[in-house]
Amino acid sequence: MGLGGCIVLIAVGAILTFATDWEMSGVNVDLVGIILMLVGLIGVATFTSIARRRRVVMPPAAPVIEEEPRRPY
Repeated sequence: MGLGGCIVLIAVGAILTFATDWEMSGVNVDLVGIILMLVGLIGVATFTSIARRRRVVMPPAAPVIEEEPRRPY
């Protein structure tokens, strides 16, 4: 699951928690929304920590310049 999937989970969870007033027998929709938001936040944290570890900055290598041997005249 990428960063986009995590953001979608957060958005769907927020919609279920704050924007709906559905009532289902046996299912607490607010709790499902909160769980989805928490899973999305954990996913974002995991994704950013992995992405930060992969991004290794290497200093630019100095180009190697080989000079041709001088010929005596």
